[in-house]
Amino acid sequence: MTVSLLLRVSMALIVGTLAACSSGPRVSGSSGASSGGPSTGFPTGEVIDTAPLGPPSFRAKSRWLPVRWAELPGFQDDALHEAWNAWLRSCERPPAALAGLCQDVRRLSIASAQEQSHWLQSNLQPYRVESLDGKSQGMLTSYYEPEMVGSRVRTAEFNIPLYRAPASLGARKPWFSRQQIDTLPEAQAALAGREIAWLNDPIEALVLHIQGSGRLRITEPDGSVRQIRLAYAATNDQPYKSVGRWLLDRNLITDASWPGISAWIAVNPERVQEMLWSNPRYVFFREEALEGLDAQFGPKGAQGVPLTPGRSIAVDRGSIPYGTPVWMYSKGMEVEYKRLVLAQDTGSAIVGAVRADYFMGWGKQAGDLAGRIKQPLRLWALWPKGMPVPQ
Repeated sequence: MTVSLLLRVSMALIVGTLAACSSGPRVSGSSGASSGGPSTGFPTGEVIDTAPLGPPSFRAKSRWLPVRWAELPGFQDDALHEAWNAWLRSCERPPAALAGLCQDVRRLSIASAQEQSHWLQSNLQPYRVESLDGKSQGMLTSYYEPEMVGSRVRTAEFNIPLYRAPASLGARKPWFSRQQIDTLPEAQAALAGREIAWLNDPIEALVLHIQGSGRLRITEPDGSVRQIRLAYAATNDQPYKSVGRWLLDRNLITDASWPGISAWIAVNPERVQEMLWSNPRYVFFREEALEGLDAQFGPKGAQGVPLTPGRSIAVDRGSIPYGTPVWMYSKGMEVEYKRLVLAQDTGSAIVGAVRADYFMGWGKQAGDLAGRIKQPLRLWALWPKGMPVPQ
């Protein structure tokens, strides 16, 4: 059973309860029943979009310019129900300005695409997100959740530690750098006994630090094997430095994608440690169970809800608030995206008005594609009509 189907089944129970307590449809018009779908009381058909458009609104790092729905590339072609999984998750911890939409969002989880489209156009105003100086094009990158193999105990093969946050982390800011953690007795003493697991490859550990979380098939001391998630817990408060930029600045590579970096590593093993230390930031993790429906979603993002593959993005919070539905358009050499996504996460490198990091999912296939995504981006924030844009 797919995630979408599981969510739709559970939402059907909620809708049945709501229908039993309701005195009738909330809005008039034709419903999904006419096309053989469940009757949700939401209309379909063309939405008249002629209301006057107001002036731009300003946030700390962006301005939002109201536009017509017709400006959104590919809106009529998106599989909107896929985005509803992410929106349901956002409704677990909605921002105050969007909480009022969640009752409809839950009921619409079993609605037809026509009902969902009509509701969006009737209730939300699209705003083109621009930089404060009016630039509407930015950059899209992508991230994912790596899958790795590890050991609960240190062995000759598995000797690269992954740590819980040290007790002294808050007392010293910034904490020890990556190189100091590897070399200073004082840093190593502070981390003694904080090991969650051990990996057998320092590059895999770096990937986990960069992505912020991962799935680990871990061997326990008794020989049993199970899957856990290592989720982001904290950093050492050191600046993030890209190893790709370090390699480019030294003319060691011309392709800073992860495949290009991996190719350089394969022929320069003696310089790997130098490359690793070029990034002083170090990430600490917490262990989470990974089973049932939770295994069908990604780690929790900065909004505090699990990420949905292909429908969650990380944004600069000074441009777009967490929980905001966003229309995303991006076309590059690898892929073209025209879809509804939810702003549910952030990242240290995700800075600027029109900037997003797209959650690809987990595993090698997701990682291979995510590592190649660096392409132009345009964003439209979808905000409740009549509700002032948050400052």
